[in-house]
Amino acid sequence: MDTHKASDDQGLGALEPGTRQRAQLRTRVSDIAWTALCVVLALWAVWTAVGAVRGTTAWVYSAVAWVLLATALAVRAAAVRRGSAR
Repeated sequence: MDTHKASDDQGLGALEPGTRQRAQLRTRVSDIAWTALCVVLALWAVWTAVGAVRGTTAWVYSAVAWVLLATALAVRAAAVRRGSAR
């Protein structure tokens, strides 16, 4: 009852050297890693800012979180402008 050919059942395709999927793999992993880093830093920055307003966290933690987030975003924007994150 299976009418699929063996060659059609490859999913995303081979990740062998020289293939298009292999060339895009590094870029995709890099994009996912940068997105995850920025999300974690943004959550930490907001969390510490709320904690500082409530008086449960020192303002220093909030400042560090915001500086790290700004740095990560600046480095990411520079990498995109340079074209290294293609």
